[in-house]
Amino acid sequence: MSMKKTDLTKHLAKKLDGRMKAAGVPDRFAQGAADATEKREQRRLDSAAGLVPFACKLPAELVKRLHEDAAAHEGGVNALVAQTLEKALA
Repeated sequence: MSMKKTDLTKHLAKKLDGRMKAAGVPDRFAQGAADATEKREQRRLDSAAGLVPFACKLPAELVKRLHEDAAAHEGGVNALVAQTLEKALA
């Protein structure tokens, strides 16, 4: 026996509801809520130090080289890029 369209919709809604209940709570409402204040604090510290976010698009090969070089650099990616830009713009 085939199901009516309303019965199919109800069945689909029950499946969806079950998946939503099993998914768990996202971090922003649970354990990860404290991380938001840490990020805010980090932004405040960066701003006080005169650091400004700067986004740009780079070729994948160049980014790969930057990450490889940054692993050996003491300041990480940010310090390596800043140092490289200083040299290039001087």
